[in-house]
Amino acid sequence: MSSPDHNQMSQDPFSREASRLRKSFFEMNLYEGFELLIMLVLTGLIMVITTIATWHLTKEVWYLVMSSQIDASNMPAFQEVFGNIFTVIIALEFKSSLRISLSHSRDVVRVRTIVLIALLAVSRKFIILDLHEVRPAEMLAFSAAVLALGVVYWLIREQDIRVATGKGELIAQAPVPPVKTDEQ
Repeated sequence: MSSPDHNQMSQDPFSREASRLRKSFFEMNLYEGFELLIMLVLTGLIMVITTIATWHLTKEVWYLVMSSQIDASNMPAFQEVFGNIFTVIIALEFKSSLRISLSHSRDVVRVRTIVLIALLAVSRKFIILDLHEVRPAEMLAFSAAVLALGVVYWLIREQDIRVATGKGELIAQAPVPPVKTDEQ
């Protein structure tokens, strides 16, 4: 005989997550349901884009290996490959942030994640830049963007740590109830 708990445990993770989302969908107000629907559509689209980008990256690397173009002197090929790798990493990070939002019923996407994705995107741009063709003003602008995003990321991280530490201090300051013993 199978209990509902046993059925849920025997389901694959996808089915469990779909059941959880379906149940929480009916408990949401109209806007929360809309937000969930949009996040599910975005998740599906990002999965498709990531799969296509990974397939193209695989074909590109395979072609470079088969045509013996992988060597340290072929800088444009390295820039293109690593730029494409960063594209896949950015897509995976974005997908991960949506998955976390869906599974923890949090706000759509945390600002810290957006700043991290922006840092990855600017880093990708640095990798694919042709240093012989970029103007100094552009390089300065990219550098300022990285610096600004880094400072914002650090500030957000510090705030998250302070909030977490503040909660920890409140818990630590709470009185501990006495433990009952057999003698009492």
